[in-house]
Amino acid sequence: MSMRFTARVRRRMVALTVVAGLALGAVGCGGGGGDDKKPNTSASASKDRGSAPSAQEGKSEAPLAELKGKDGLLLQIMSAQRDSGGFLTVNGQFTNEGSGSLVIPAELRGDETEILKHGTSLGGATLVDSQGKKRYYVLRDTDGRPLTTTGLTTIESGQTIPVFMQFPTPPTSATDVTLQVPTFSSGTIKISG
Repeated sequence: MSMRFTARVRRRMVALTVVAGLALGAVGCGGGGGDDKKPNTSASASKDRGSAPSAQEGKSEAPLAELKGKDGLLLQIMSAQRDSGGFLTVNGQFTNEGSGSLVIPAELRGDETEILKHGTSLGGATLVDSQGKKRYYVLRDTDGRPLTTTGLTTIESGQTIPVFMQFPTPPTSATDVTLQVPTFSSGTIKISG
Protein backbone atom coordinates (compact mmCIF):
# COMPACT_ATOMS: atom_id res chain seq x y z
CA MET A 1 0.00 0.00 0.00
CA SER A 2 2.82 2.40 0.74
CA MET A 3 4.25 1.79 -2.77
CA ARG A 4 0.98 2.93 -4.37
CA PHE A 5 0.76 5.93 -2.06
CA THR A 6 4.38 6.91 -2.84
CA ALA A 7 3.82 6.51 -6.60
CA ARG A 8 0.65 8.64 -6.41
CA VAL A 9 2.46 11.37 -4.44
CA ARG A 10 5.34 11.34 -6.95
CA ARG A 11 2.91 11.69 -9.89
CA ARG A 12 1.20 14.62 -8.20
CA MET A 13 4.53 16.31 -7.43
CA VAL A 14 5.68 15.88 -11.04
CA ALA A 15 2.37 17.28 -12.31
CA LEU A 16 2.60 20.23 -9.89
CA THR A 17 6.19 20.92 -10.99
CA VAL A 18 5.22 20.82 -14.68
CA VAL A 19 2.27 23.19 -14.12
CA ALA A 20 4.43 25.60 -12.10
CA GLY A 21 7.14 25.52 -14.79
CA LEU A 22 4.62 26.24 -17.54
CA ALA A 23 3.13 29.11 -15.54
CA LEU A 24 6.55 30.65 -14.95
CA GLY A 25 7.44 30.16 -18.61
CA ALA A 26 4.27 31.93 -19.72
CA VAL A 27 4.97 34.88 -17.41
CA GLY A 28 8.61 35.05 -18.56
CA CYS A 29 7.55 35.17 -22.22
CA GLY A 30 5.70 38.44 -21.73
CA GLY A 31 2.20 37.05 -21.54
CA GLY A 32 0.82 40.18 -19.87
CA GLY A 33 3.91 41.91 -18.51
CA GLY A 34 3.09 45.18 -20.28
CA ASP A 35 4.80 44.28 -23.57
CA ASP A 36 1.63 44.68 -25.61
CA LYS A 37 2.66 48.20 -26.68
CA LYS A 38 5.96 47.04 -28.19
CA PRO A 39 6.08 46.16 -31.88
CA ASN A 40 6.01 42.44 -32.61
CA THR A 41 9.11 42.27 -34.78
CA SER A 42 10.82 39.00 -34.02
CA ALA A 43 11.15 36.25 -31.50
CA SER A 44 14.65 37.07 -30.36
CA ALA A 45 16.76 37.52 -27.30
CA SER A 46 15.67 41.17 -27.14
CA LYS A 47 12.28 40.18 -25.75
CA ASP A 48 13.81 39.46 -22.32
CA ARG A 49 14.01 43.03 -21.06
CA GLY A 50 11.99 42.73 -17.88
CA SER A 51 9.59 45.54 -17.09
CA ALA A 52 11.81 48.43 -18.12
CA PRO A 53 9.85 50.82 -20.34
CA SER A 54 10.89 51.00 -23.97
CA ALA A 55 11.77 54.36 -25.51
CA GLN A 56 9.51 53.39 -28.40
CA GLU A 57 6.47 53.33 -26.08
CA GLY A 58 6.72 57.09 -25.53
CA LYS A 59 6.09 58.37 -29.05
CA SER A 60 6.68 61.97 -27.93
CA GLU A 61 10.34 61.27 -27.08
CA ALA A 62 12.91 62.72 -29.44
CA PRO A 63 14.87 60.15 -31.46
CA LEU A 64 18.50 59.44 -30.56
CA ALA A 65 19.46 59.92 -34.21
CA GLU A 66 17.89 60.48 -37.63
CA LEU A 67 19.53 58.81 -40.61
CA LYS A 68 18.43 60.15 -43.97
CA GLY A 69 18.04 57.84 -46.95
CA LYS A 70 17.06 58.28 -50.58
CA ASP A 71 13.82 59.86 -51.83
CA GLY A 72 12.56 60.97 -48.40
CA LEU A 73 13.11 57.70 -46.52
CA LEU A 74 14.04 58.44 -42.90
CA LEU A 75 15.35 56.04 -40.23
CA GLN A 76 14.79 57.36 -36.71
CA ILE A 77 16.62 55.56 -33.90
CA MET A 78 14.48 55.58 -30.77
CA SER A 79 16.58 53.46 -28.36
CA ALA A 80 19.83 51.51 -28.04
CA GLN A 81 19.58 49.25 -25.01
CA ARG A 82 21.99 46.70 -23.56
CA ASP A 83 20.20 43.44 -22.74
CA SER A 84 21.19 41.05 -19.96
CA GLY A 85 22.21 38.39 -22.51
CA GLY A 86 25.09 40.43 -23.93
CA PHE A 87 23.11 41.96 -26.80
CA LEU A 88 22.61 45.55 -27.84
CA THR A 89 19.15 46.07 -29.32
CA VAL A 90 18.62 49.14 -31.47
CA ASN A 91 14.96 50.07 -32.00
CA GLY A 92 13.84 52.55 -34.58
CA GLN A 93 11.34 53.31 -37.30
CA PHE A 94 11.31 53.95 -41.01
CA THR A 95 9.19 56.89 -42.12
CA ASN A 96 8.39 57.77 -45.72
CA GLU A 97 8.52 61.55 -45.88
CA GLY A 98 8.23 61.49 -49.67
CA SER A 99 5.11 62.06 -51.73
CA GLY A 100 4.82 58.54 -53.15
CA SER A 101 5.31 54.89 -52.31
CA LEU A 102 8.96 53.82 -51.84
CA VAL A 103 10.66 50.46 -52.17
CA ILE A 104 12.85 49.68 -49.16
CA PRO A 105 16.38 49.43 -50.63
CA ALA A 106 17.69 45.86 -50.98
CA GLU A 107 21.17 47.18 -50.16
CA LEU A 108 20.14 47.39 -46.49
CA ARG A 109 20.81 43.69 -46.11
CA GLY A 110 24.47 44.11 -47.02
CA ASP A 111 26.43 41.83 -49.31
CA GLU A 112 27.35 38.83 -47.15
CA THR A 113 26.27 35.61 -48.85
CA GLU A 114 24.83 34.06 -45.68
CA ILE A 115 22.55 37.05 -45.05
CA LEU A 116 21.53 37.45 -48.71
CA LYS A 117 19.96 33.96 -48.62
CA HIS A 118 17.36 35.15 -46.12
CA GLY A 119 15.79 38.04 -48.03
CA THR A 120 15.38 41.71 -47.20
CA SER A 121 16.63 42.78 -43.78
CA LEU A 122 18.83 45.33 -42.04
CA GLY A 123 21.69 42.81 -42.04
CA GLY A 124 24.15 45.30 -43.53
CA ALA A 125 24.00 47.63 -40.52
CA THR A 126 27.11 48.09 -38.38
CA LEU A 127 27.99 49.89 -35.15
CA VAL A 128 31.35 51.61 -34.83
CA ASP A 129 32.96 52.22 -31.45
CA SER A 130 35.59 54.77 -32.48
CA GLN A 131 37.01 55.02 -28.95
CA GLY A 132 37.58 51.24 -28.74
CA LYS A 133 38.44 51.05 -32.45
CA LYS A 134 35.92 48.25 -33.12
CA ARG A 135 33.14 47.59 -35.61
CA TYR A 136 30.15 45.43 -34.63
CA TYR A 137 28.06 43.56 -37.19
CA VAL A 138 24.42 42.47 -36.85
CA LEU A 139 24.08 39.19 -34.94
CA ARG A 140 22.79 36.05 -36.68
CA ASP A 141 20.91 33.00 -35.49
CA THR A 142 22.18 29.45 -35.96
CA ASP A 143 20.69 29.32 -39.48
CA GLY A 144 22.51 32.50 -40.54
CA ARG A 145 19.42 34.74 -40.42
CA PRO A 146 20.22 38.28 -39.24
CA LEU A 147 18.66 39.34 -35.94
CA THR A 148 16.88 42.33 -37.45
CA THR A 149 13.51 43.18 -38.86
CA THR A 150 13.00 41.17 -42.06
CA GLY A 151 10.54 41.11 -44.92
CA LEU A 152 10.75 44.83 -45.65
CA THR A 153 9.26 45.65 -49.05
CA THR A 154 7.55 49.00 -49.64
CA ILE A 155 6.47 51.93 -47.50
CA GLU A 156 3.64 54.29 -48.41
CA SER A 157 3.86 58.07 -48.15
CA GLY A 158 3.51 59.13 -44.51
CA GLN A 159 3.71 55.52 -43.26
CA THR A 160 5.92 54.50 -40.32
CA ILE A 161 7.33 50.97 -39.88
CA PRO A 162 8.98 49.90 -36.58
CA VAL A 163 12.34 48.12 -36.98
CA PHE A 164 15.05 46.61 -34.77
CA MET A 165 18.64 45.37 -35.05
CA GLN A 166 20.70 43.36 -32.56
CA PHE A 167 24.46 43.61 -32.17
CA PRO A 168 27.03 42.21 -29.74
CA THR A 169 27.16 44.69 -26.88
CA PRO A 170 30.17 47.00 -26.80
CA PRO A 171 31.99 47.37 -23.46
CA THR A 172 30.24 49.54 -20.86
CA SER A 173 32.89 52.22 -21.39
CA ALA A 174 31.43 52.74 -24.89
CA THR A 175 28.42 54.99 -24.40
CA ASP A 176 28.33 56.64 -27.83
CA VAL A 177 28.58 54.60 -31.04
CA THR A 178 28.03 55.40 -34.71
CA LEU A 179 25.30 53.48 -36.54
CA GLN A 180 25.96 52.87 -40.22
CA VAL A 181 23.19 51.55 -42.47
CA PRO A 182 23.77 51.10 -46.24
CA THR A 183 22.27 53.91 -48.38
CA PHE A 184 21.66 56.10 -45.27
CA SER A 185 23.67 58.84 -43.60
CA SER A 186 25.37 57.63 -40.43
CA GLY A 187 24.46 58.85 -36.96
CA THR A 188 25.82 58.77 -33.43
CA ILE A 189 23.59 57.12 -30.83
CA LYS A 190 23.84 56.93 -27.03
CA ILE A 191 23.61 53.47 -25.45
CA SER A 192 21.49 53.00 -22.35
CA GLY A 193 21.62 50.19 -19.81
